[in-house]
Amino acid sequence: MGYRDIYQSWQDDPEAFWMNAARAIDWDRAPTKALFDDRAPLYEWFRDARVNTCYNAVDRHVEAGHGDRVAIIHDSPITGTKAKITYAELQSRVAALAGGLKAKGITKGDRVLIYMPMVPEALVAMLACARLGAIHSVVFGGFAANELAVRIDDATPKAIIAASCGIEPGRVVPYMPLLDGALEMARHKPEVCVILQREQERAELTERRDVDWHELQEGATPADCVPVEGTHPAYILYTSGTTGAPKGVVRPTAGHLVALNWTMKNIYNVDPGDVFWAASDVGWVVGHSYICYAPLIHGNTTVVFEGKPVGTPDAGTFWRVIEEHGVRSFFTAPTAFRAVKREDPDGDLIKEYDLSCLEQIYLAGERADPDTIEWMQDKLGKPVYDHWWQTETGFTIVGNPAGIEALPVKVGSPTVAMPGYDVRILDEGGQPLPAGELGAIAVKLPLPPGTLPTLWNAEERFRKSYLETFPGYYETGDAGLIDEDGYLYVMARTDDVINVAGHRLSTGGMEEILASHRDVAECAVIGVKDAVKGQVPMGFVCLNKGSDTPEAQVVEECIALVRARLGPVAAFKLCAVVDRLPKTRSGKILRATMAKIADGEEFKLPATIDDPAILDEIAAAVKPLGYATT
Repeated sequence: MGYRDIYQSWQDDPEAFWMNAARAIDWDRAPTKALFDDRAPLYEWFRDARVNTCYNAVDRHVEAGHGDRVAIIHDSPITGTKAKITYAELQSRVAALAGGLKAKGITKGDRVLIYMPMVPEALVAMLACARLGAIHSVVFGGFAANELAVRIDDATPKAIIAASCGIEPGRVVPYMPLLDGALEMARHKPEVCVILQREQERAELTERRDVDWHELQEGATPADCVPVEGTHPAYILYTSGTTGAPKGVVRPTAGHLVALNWTMKNIYNVDPGDVFWAASDVGWVVGHSYICYAPLIHGNTTVVFEGKPVGTPDAGTFWRVIEEHGVRSFFTAPTAFRAVKREDPDGDLIKEYDLSCLEQIYLAGERADPDTIEWMQDKLGKPVYDHWWQTETGFTIVGNPAGIEALPVKVGSPTVAMPGYDVRILDEGGQPLPAGELGAIAVKLPLPPGTLPTLWNAEERFRKSYLETFPGYYETGDAGLIDEDGYLYVMARTDDVINVAGHRLSTGGMEEILASHRDVAECAVIGVKDAVKGQVPMGFVCLNKGSDTPEAQVVEECIALVRARLGPVAAFKLCAVVDRLPKTRSGKILRATMAKIADGEEFKLPATIDDPAILDEIAAAVKPLGYATT
């Protein structure tokens, strides 16, 4: 069956489709029904099932005779270390840590906050929680103390598992001062903190509160897997909210297992035993879904990478890892490839490695501009598939189902809706728009298994954030269009569609044009206030390494490009060359913050910002364009 047939089979009978997918999971009590709609629009999946995530990700593979298969490859160019952990070894490690946590009183339903860098122990900690039925909440290692405190107070964890430090290129980041500061600020106090000591920076433990990772496990009885209800939360993952308070996305256990397992073959086109690499961080949803859970549930080998796309040691580090570990399917963010392209525009480093093992590349996390995709296709000679999803969904909304049928790539589009998602383009009144028209991207309810059923302790906020704007639909917060072939184009966040003298224009469309300039490595377009037109676009461009074109000429040519392709209606006259763009640690450009700087408005420093100093560079670039800054 091809994609159209499979998508149609889901549309014709969603219940049968997901019950069939559920057969791939090992249940303690199999579900008798997939969808429960008695609380609509708060839908639940596989409610009457009982199951354990850790058993499905680890134990069942060992019991099936695959204990000697490599589960985790750790590759850390920052520390110069590499390690491989088999499924049997992973089972022993996870059961031991779970036993230590159980001895400290951690049981089903308790929350455990995990504050770790990219080390295998981060996955061991997640799986140990799942083994006990405890609900973990992973916070990006090195997160600021005040933001960590907010998450501690919201999740109220009984325990915190942390490392003594994280390691960045050229520096060690001690975690204990941040953790101590967060615990001092937080109203809630955990009962115990488990600390993994790293040799690069050992922490001084606090008596009666802290326990060493290894000492916790000494003498403890390895723990068995605890079955939980299908709707039991596997984890809470905080994502930024428009109010400044983070939103705790809840991930239901059974739907999470079914959906993620389905994606590994059907979307990512890997078979059990293949090496799969998602170059992300466990602090983000990609790290949860595709570093930890999905590959292990499916029986793949997953790569845990502690490094950067450039600088550890150079722009060839991706290719070295792929060659050395035999990666079949690779997943990262477009911003990572833009960094590689900027450092190695001719792709010279790619030629130094044998990438014959690599069959396809996947991009997600932000819009993938056509220029970057075309560069990758040209230099790598591999299929490059953009796909689109969100923290809230946990897996692909729109993608290219390469394991079913590799559909023709339309550069600029993440392709088509996956089974489970009925994607529509709506106008401001919630009415469907015809093909080719720009509007709000929404998904008809119910969402598929594994997507968020609510927010942690915030059901009304969940309804208001996602369900009230378009009754009967999930509001994605993104804007775009669907063409006559059913291909979606995600053009911008809804807030990034600007109104220039009555014309609704996509900043993403302008970014595509700027990115096509031969000297532009990366760019961003924001809307700024204008007394006459309401809003006008302002562009920021970063140049390729080695570019010798004068900056003034690049600016002039960029303005001409936009005007030539969009016409005078775009009113694109403001453009500046900058060395860097402000981003989150996951690589998303902070366009809303840039717009506030340009408009002279006060703003809250984003908790996930990678380098706050870049905001000063943006402010300096804005001033000559005639806009006030604060």
